[in-house]
Amino acid sequence: MDVSPIIISLKTATVSMIITFLLGLFIARFIVNIKYEKVKIILDGILTLPLVLPPTVMGFFLLIVFGINRPIGKMLLDFLGVKIVFSWSATVIASIVISFPLMYRSARGAFEQVDQNLIMAARTLGMSERKIFWRVIMPMALPGVTSGGILAFARGLGEFGATAMIAGNIANKTRTLPLAIYSEVSAGNMDTALNYVLIVTVISFVVVVLTNYFTIKERKYLK
Repeated sequence: MDVSPIIISLKTATVSMIITFLLGLFIARFIVNIKYEKVKIILDGILTLPLVLPPTVMGFFLLIVFGINRPIGKMLLDFLGVKIVFSWSATVIASIVISFPLMYRSARGAFEQVDQNLIMAARTLGMSERKIFWRVIMPMALPGVTSGGILAFARGLGEFGATAMIAGNIANKTRTLPLAIYSEVSAGNMDTALNYVLIVTVISFVVVVLTNYFTIKERKYLK
């Protein structure tokens, strides 16, 4: 069994989770602080869109953005010598785009559950907004935020459609576990495909257990 899809998937999911975690954290906080509900609803809809659109549609949009004949993709290639499509970077970008809504919504939900009285009390004591975020909001929201990060990792690990569109299915380069499973089944190698499936299943089970653990922990914090 070729272990490169396992390594590529784990590396892709880890890098995308780190980026998604930071983006989701601060964008969720930004959305929560918006006072105009209509603006909040529109922005929330845009940020959540990758969660409801088919991954192949998001992959198509990514091709439109990063294709070598498109403005951004051409600029990256001409000025930086960076080609996104059919590269490992493309697998990371696809994972970030698809998993971001899970992290964003988890973080937003966790922030909205924080007791506003604690925030007001911190402001009364003269704490800056930055200190309030890190010393008051984040400790209270941490279980929910962590749960979102774990879900983002799992979603990044299992991404197929957008990855196939923008990164392709190149052995030892962009072939992640889902793509490897598809390739092995297409080639009739059911035993190898089963091995990959078992690996994904075990990782997914661990993710579900960890998510449930942090969900329970979050409920205890809110009591």
